[in-house]
Amino acid sequence: MPDDTAPGSDASSSGPARWRRGEPRSLQRTRILELQSVPFHHPRRGVTRDFVVVDAPDWVNVLAHTVDDRLVLVNQFRYGIDAFSWEIPGGVIERGEDPVAAGVRELLEETGYAGENARLLASVHPNPAFMRNRCHLVLVENCRRTREVEWDADEEMEIAAVPVPEVYARARSGGITHSLVLDALLFFEPLWRSGPGRG
Repeated sequence: MPDDTAPGSDASSSGPARWRRGEPRSLQRTRILELQSVPFHHPRRGVTRDFVVVDAPDWVNVLAHTVDDRLVLVNQFRYGIDAFSWEIPGGVIERGEDPVAAGVRELLEETGYAGENARLLASVHPNPAFMRNRCHLVLVENCRRTREVEWDADEEMEIAAVPVPEVYARARSGGITHSLVLDALLFFEPLWRSGPGRG
């Protein structure tokens, strides 16, 4: 029998209770996110606790699959890890912007690549423990370089179209460590393997 006296258990329920969210209080607002203190009330324990939540806009990451079976990668300096990081193109979704349209825009701006049949593969929570936003994973097929890049003031990237098997080899060997890029590769792999000559 389950131990109803264990921490977090409740004899009247088979699962954890949903905490009730209160009104957030802004702790700090920055150019890219807002740090909030949010009260949550536990309905069965009768307690209220303040939790720190990051309120950020949704993001988009783009799998740009080229006509010659490559994925477009970008290598850029990341301030959080103080190091370079190989990733797929992506960025912040503007308010009211469709995720697929945002993916097509970010791909073109960052790499100069454009393609066909752009579509949403999945939407994931970057870290539901303390972040509210989603990252939308977009696939664009038959990509080709069509124009010069249009980087933001602080952007500077190395752009490479890498054969798909090599991309997965890099991911499995630790050459790609961005968790959201690894998410995108997880969703793309079965589609790629089901393609002509790869079944």
